[in-house]
Amino acid sequence: MGNFKVSEFLQVAIRIEENGEKLYHHAGTLSDDPKIKELFAFLAGEETKHKKTFTEMVSKMENYEPPETYPGEYFAYLRAYADSLVFSPEEVEEELEDILDVDEAVEFAMEREIESILYYLEAKALVPKGQAEALDKVVSEERRHYLKLVELKRSLD
Repeated sequence: MGNFKVSEFLQVAIRIEENGEKLYHHAGTLSDDPKIKELFAFLAGEETKHKKTFTEMVSKMENYEPPETYPGEYFAYLRAYADSLVFSPEEVEEELEDILDVDEAVEFAMEREIESILYYLEAKALVPKGQAEALDKVVSEERRHYLKLVELKRSLD
């Protein structure tokens, strides 16, 4: 498994953040409550920042061209994997319909952030030790996001 490159996992991270941004924008449309709209606008903005961070990390790494049957095959697979792993659009939309108040919205977002952190921690075991530092940066970003959600939840209690 040491043949994987951190840049591959960062491509998945980018996709997770793109899906999260879409999710949170959509979630903001599900309620007329200004607090819920504000919460999800904040989260969408955070996802955009994370995506930018991960994109910059990829740009600093070596180009990686995996063997493919057709151009883009491998990264299409990674994007599909990210879609099903953390932010499956169909499952998330279904879950969002059950969110009735800000507290539930914060809980929902916290669960999604933990799932992302767990993915990145698992992915870290698949890369050579010398490349794991880049994934540590990804985990650090997600932890800060989670802590912001915890602070917001405390302010709502």
